[in-house]
Amino acid sequence: MAEPSKRTPGTSGRKKKSGWRRFFTWLGITVLALVVAGGTVIGVAYATVKLPDPNADFQTNTSFVYYRDGKEKIGSYQIQNRQSLPYDKIPQNVKDAIVAGENRSFWTDPGFSVSGMTRAVISVLRGEDVVGGSTITQQYIKVMYLTQDKSYTRKFTEILLAAKMGNELSKEQILEGYLNTVYFGRGAYGVEAASLAFFNKPVAKLNDAQAIALTAMANDPGNLDPSRGDKQAADLLERYQYTINGLVEMGKMTDAEKAKIYYELPKFPKVERDSQFGGPKGYLLNMVQEELRAKGFTDQQISGGGLNIVTTFDAKAQEAAVKAAQTITSQTAGGNAKKAAQLHAGLASIDVDSGGIVALYGGPDYLKGRNWATTPRATGSTFKPYALGTALTQGFTLNDVFNGSQFTPPGEGVPVRNAGDSNYGRVTLQQATTHSINTAFVDLEGNMKNGPAETLKFAQKVGLPKEGGWNPVSRVPLGIPEVSPVYQASGYATFANGGKHVPPHVVAQVKDASGAVLYKADTHADQVIDADVANDVAYALTHVVQDGTASRAGGMGFPIAGKTGTAYDRAAKGGSKTTACWFVGMSKQISTAVMFVAGKNGTDDLNKIYPGFFGAGPPLSTWMSYMQVAQQGLKDIPFDPPTHRVSTQTPTLPPRTTRPTATKSPTASATPTATPTGKPTDEPTDEPTDRPSNRPSERPSGKPSGR
Repeated sequence: MAEPSKRTPGTSGRKKKSGWRRFFTWLGITVLALVVAGGTVIGVAYATVKLPDPNADFQTNTSFVYYRDGKEKIGSYQIQNRQSLPYDKIPQNVKDAIVAGENRSFWTDPGFSVSGMTRAVISVLRGEDVVGGSTITQQYIKVMYLTQDKSYTRKFTEILLAAKMGNELSKEQILEGYLNTVYFGRGAYGVEAASLAFFNKPVAKLNDAQAIALTAMANDPGNLDPSRGDKQAADLLERYQYTINGLVEMGKMTDAEKAKIYYELPKFPKVERDSQFGGPKGYLLNMVQEELRAKGFTDQQISGGGLNIVTTFDAKAQEAAVKAAQTITSQTAGGNAKKAAQLHAGLASIDVDSGGIVALYGGPDYLKGRNWATTPRATGSTFKPYALGTALTQGFTLNDVFNGSQFTPPGEGVPVRNAGDSNYGRVTLQQATTHSINTAFVDLEGNMKNGPAETLKFAQKVGLPKEGGWNPVSRVPLGIPEVSPVYQASGYATFANGGKHVPPHVVAQVKDASGAVLYKADTHADQVIDADVANDVAYALTHVVQDGTASRAGGMGFPIAGKTGTAYDRAAKGGSKTTACWFVGMSKQISTAVMFVAGKNGTDDLNKIYPGFFGAGPPLSTWMSYMQVAQQGLKDIPFDPPTHRVSTQTPTLPPRTTRPTATKSPTASATPTATPTGKPTDEPTDEPTDRPSNRPSERPSGKPSGR
């Protein structure tokens, strides 16, 4: 098996050096490598350089995390957890495993890798960052007091120190120091702290499989932690097997012993989350940590690098998000704490221009539950705007007419129904959006070219990742696709931003302990859809909050647009259930998505907590409470009027399969009315419906006056 590459933290690319500079750099490195390899002392430099003292020189610094003002602190990442052991107290299986995994020639090499230096020379000649394999001695030097810089000057110093360490310290002393200082992840430095962190037992009690798995994680701390996901577990298994093969090669393990442990990792105890992540803020700190890892920062840098991390979160907006979500959750559960614990709100709010997440509510306590703001669930009718945008892209307009009454799509056996089994007759695409008419949107899919598939592609263009339920079926606009609140807010932000998209993010800037900027978020916006299409979708959604399913929000005092959504599971065991309720809406500056789900996995019936659970109820109430605060101090910017483009399409209306119960001509009334005819009994799985809640305080109040 080929050795997996050892990852290093991301750094900015260096400018390519001139030909002469590259030549002299190559010459210097080559001479130095030859001199050190020959055991020759390099004069004054060698005589004056000081070897690190693991007890005096090794230290880490706390990294602090701030709100976007860079002043108010959200939290910090822990100070080092380290416990040292003398060499004879470190088990032999751990010593052998670290050598097999990191540096099989450790006991015989001079302390640095000649082949690694060759790769370093090649890197310099190409004008690239210096790369090359490192021995355990070099790694120890780097851990002790050298930076993560990959320049050739750092490589010079590393080799010089490695040579001196190899001459003045025994291999046992080097291995002891390394095993007591190397970082393993979870804030643990050294094998003893790591053994307790990963296996909840002293290192002396680890069996061979556990010792090998533990030492393998030192190769890429954090990214080889199996508790973080299937990919990390698979990567660890690869490194684990590489180490086992090395042990066999070194004669430290027989083929028979290998066969017993080779094909699967040892069992890891359940991870106890870091107590400093308690409460709603824990979700923010965890998301920052994950994003830093994705940007190339190591766990060692994050936990002990003394970083100054400025996030995109706004302190005032975050406080409002927590208050709104927790207040509405309690009220919806009727003050019943047991019911409230089973009801989960997820809220994500994004700055339209920058893509920065302004506020996020994932739950009441990170230590006790998943992040519902990043959990994808069926979207209900909040997915309809993506179908609308697809239609506009293909040449349809808001004035094109579709079937607003029950019908069975060609080739299917189950009819499409509307909320309350209502029939509307012929309706415009604008009316279908305003009143969330399911049948018209399914009819729209059939009239478009490759409608379902193109709708899914459009959704991905505006910022949604593909998750569960992303199948090209006729009912795709009714919300079968699963999306998280973060990405729903991001998708709607694209409509508010004239078709320009910036990926959502939580880290704005990172500085090191000296104040040097290590990272700054890229907030460049890409034009992902036509500006006219984005404009008309946003305009259509303004009518939802003016005289549609979310009209209760129409009197908030500033321009907004949005969409309600309710997801049903018609094929659920025990009967139909409401699995998710949404409201996603935006001003021109802020896009916010609110989702409610129930139960441990967020798939239980919401109606068991509050009968009549719809997007126009608790989700809209939460959104309104939060946005009243988040929008304070921002200018009132109206959405643009429709573009009035001329349609290039001629929709074909399918025949109805039932008599109409409320058939208003689209030219006779701008607001179709509907008369319920009874509860549907055989609607398809996940077909959503939207209607206002029955609770008086959440009933739509009609068309607002004023703005």
